Amino acid sequence: MTSPAPLESPLPATREQRARVGLNLFWRTFFLLALLLVGSILAWLQTLRALEFEPRTLHTAQQIASLVNLSRAALVHSDAIARVSLIKTMADQEGVRILPREPGDKFTLLESGALGNRLTEELTRRLGPDTIVAQSVNGENGLWVGFNINGDPNWLLMDRSRFSPAGGRTWLIWLITAGALSLAGAAAIARLINRPLKQLSYAANRVKDGDFTASHLDEEVVTSEIREVNIGFNRMAQKLAKLEQDRAVMLAGISHDLRTPLARLRLETEMSVMDDIAREHMVADIVQLDATIDKFLDYARPDHVTLTPVNLHAVVSSCVYAVQDHRELQITMHIPEDLNVLADEVELARVISNLLENARRYGKTADTGVTSVEIAAKGRENWVLLKLRDHGAGVPPEQLSNLTKPFFRGDSARTAAAGAGLGLSIVDKTVQRMGGIFALANASTGGLVAHIQLQRASELPEGVDPKQRLHRPAVKRHLPRQRAQEQA
Repeated sequence: MTSPAPLESPLPATREQRARVGLNLFWRTFFLLALLLVGSILAWLQTLRALEFEPRTLHTAQQIASLVNLSRAALVHSDAIARVSLIKTMADQEGVRILPREPGDKFTLLESGALGNRLTEELTRRLGPDTIVAQSVNGENGLWVGFNINGDPNWLLMDRSRFSPAGGRTWLIWLITAGALSLAGAAAIARLINRPLKQLSYAANRVKDGDFTASHLDEEVVTSEIREVNIGFNRMAQKLAKLEQDRAVMLAGISHDLRTPLARLRLETEMSVMDDIAREHMVADIVQLDATIDKFLDYARPDHVTLTPVNLHAVVSSCVYAVQDHRELQITMHIPEDLNVLADEVELARVISNLLENARRYGKTADTGVTSVEIAAKGRENWVLLKLRDHGAGVPPEQLSNLTKPFFRGDSARTAAAGAGLGLSIVDKTVQRMGGIFALANASTGGLVAHIQLQRASELPEGVDPKQRLHRPAVKRHLPRQRAQEQA
């Protein structure tokens, strides 16, 4: 059991990553523009309503006053027969009725408000102080204006719509239309702004993955700033590609340039040095130099790998089979034989071999001097979790995050061991190249635990096995007896 187990529960991290991905630059730009535009529309809406209020009120009051004055003048200067015909014509054609005002009429004044008060004030000023403006008389709704004709009180009834301001529906339609057009414009502007950034992000990711040919950006864009950025990025990618090519050529010559003189040195040492002890130490130093060169070459290996379905049990068995003669290792495996992962078989074998070598060097049990390693794996949805644990002294918690850094070594006991300090760095880099995650943790009962998370391969058709590139042991591994057992 480990504490903590950094790869046992990947789902919360996945949800957190999705939440981060959801807030990209396009939506942030769009929402900010939309907020600005909607706020501006609402401000203009209130401004227009305020500017419309006074002119509309005065115009309505002028129309109503003119209608009352014209009706009064027409009724005063017409005879009784013409007056009846005039009243009927006004009611039929203009929707305006003139009714006598009785002392017992019950009326409700126009509602108190900015428009009502301003209209009442303006009509009173134009028609006289005895003018009454009501919204209903004897339960009948409308716009009622009380006025006198030759001292006789009368009501002039007209449709309420004559003075009603632009309704909420009109403003709502205008607001929705303006808002929709503004949001569409905001989306177009945000897309136009973020498209070069998205292309730059994609090209940067391709450069990060080592694909320099697919990272070329358009150098003929209209915007000068974006054109300069694209040109600069393309020149940088070209220089990185040239550096990568030079590095590959340089690494290709390292093996021959260094190993050939080392081989001659070893041969001359074995033939010329007469002192057996000195000769063994010199040969051991040459072997260590050769192994250090291998470590540097592994760490500088190109990042591109081809992932294929690989049987995890078979790869681990091959690595265990290769170290079966080590008396310092005791290995137990608990890996399902049908568990397949997406990986490069040789790279994955290099990862397992490095971890086993690291455990052999630094994971020995204090009382026996033997490293006991447990290897287990299990599938979890689209991932496979592989765990390698030793029963040694472990690592101080403050050093766990540094173990995968190149050339880092732990305590003095680890520093005394031979090596370049690249083993776990190679493991971490290789696992990342295969799209996986590597993490280290101390076991709660002692020892260091390496966690590897790899992509799970889809089920292969029945009768089809993954292609094999490594030697597979035909028999199970049997460790030689320990020295303590032989002496007993």
